[in-house]
Amino acid sequence: MTGFFGDIPKLTYQPDEGSEFAFRHYNPDEIVLGNRLEDHLRFAVAYWHSFAWEGGDPFGGRTFERPWFGSEMDKAKMKADVAFEMFDLLDVPFFCFHDADVRPEGKDFAETTRNLEEIVDYFGQKMEGAKTRLLWGTANLFTHRRFMSGAATNPDPEVFAWSAATVKTCMDATHKLGGENYVLWGGREGYETLLNTDLTREAEQAGAFLSMVVDYKHKIGFKGAILIEPKPQEPSKHQYDFDVATVYGFLKRFGLENEVKLNIEQGHAILAGHSFEHELALAASLGLLGSIDMNRNDYQSGWDTDQFPDSVPEVARAYYEVLKAGGFTTGGTNFDAKLRRQSLDPEDLILGHAGAMDVCARGLKAAAALLEDGTLETLRAERYADWEAAENKALLRSDLASIEARVRDQAINPEPRSGRQERLENLWNRYV
Repeated sequence: MTGFFGDIPKLTYQPDEGSEFAFRHYNPDEIVLGNRLEDHLRFAVAYWHSFAWEGGDPFGGRTFERPWFGSEMDKAKMKADVAFEMFDLLDVPFFCFHDADVRPEGKDFAETTRNLEEIVDYFGQKMEGAKTRLLWGTANLFTHRRFMSGAATNPDPEVFAWSAATVKTCMDATHKLGGENYVLWGGREGYETLLNTDLTREAEQAGAFLSMVVDYKHKIGFKGAILIEPKPQEPSKHQYDFDVATVYGFLKRFGLENEVKLNIEQGHAILAGHSFEHELALAASLGLLGSIDMNRNDYQSGWDTDQFPDSVPEVARAYYEVLKAGGFTTGGTNFDAKLRRQSLDPEDLILGHAGAMDVCARGLKAAAALLEDGTLETLRAERYADWEAAENKALLRSDLASIEARVRDQAINPEPRSGRQERLENLWNRYV
């Protein structure tokens, strides 16, 4: 034990306990819609925010002092020791990481890869005696200055090559650790100005890159899902992976819509001008719903603030769409959320996650109750009920001339029908 978390006890479900260090609503063994709550939610801790982030913001540097900060391998192993201690305290089933979160940067590609392989072996040893498994791995292709003009879409073919090689090593690491997914987030895949950008060329490069990823997945026998994480604007002014609809168009363009699904983040949905539930519902309707990053944005700020979720109604809307789509398979709920830079203490790290886990449990249970009740889905079906008539189904296989004749012959003159929005909002709020 590193001693970093002091005497904080392992958190358990104790709804009547007076201590802060207990779950009030998250009981992993509670049965909801026929499955354990833990199996519905599939919580994961984000390595980058919880252990690699230093507490900086655009206007100030590091505020956190952690004993594992540094570029030596022994520091990386200490970080892993603390991480697995936290996973055990929270009893979480999964974690997620970028390569740059877990290993020091080497002097060249070969040394960097050796560092990753060494820490992956160390993770393997830690996982032998732990419950926690890997939800997904990914490559950081955005922080280092070499990626300032993108990775797959970079105008320099050497950066493209470096990026492809890096993804290969990260897929190998994910596969070796038994990861259930592999995620690609194009943090710099976009442009600042069209004056120096060839959109067609960059799209072709991105399509070729993703095709290589899919091919390599099959070559090594990786059974998990390949996931793309949409995000608009930040950090590039124009991101190519703007939202679910944009990514779907990209996948269709390159014939990859049956090979790749999506990892959808609440904060990114908001930055795209959508709601989280919109992005989840659209992904589900397209057959692309894979996994989620659970967090929230400060709605008074114009950037991705990555805060822990604290709104049960918002979370319930998200989980309603997840449950309606059949729930997670390889995906889960990754807390892509970080402490506020003033929250310095180890206790804050535990309590931030514990509170978020309770919020998610409350939200999922509310969503499950509404779904099980069935009233909302019944009323939704009633709104479209006339489309079930044979003559109305035939409209979708007809032509304009025939439809015009029907309107004339039957003297069709429709009156508007209420959408009943307030009624449905009231129904929703009885459960949340």
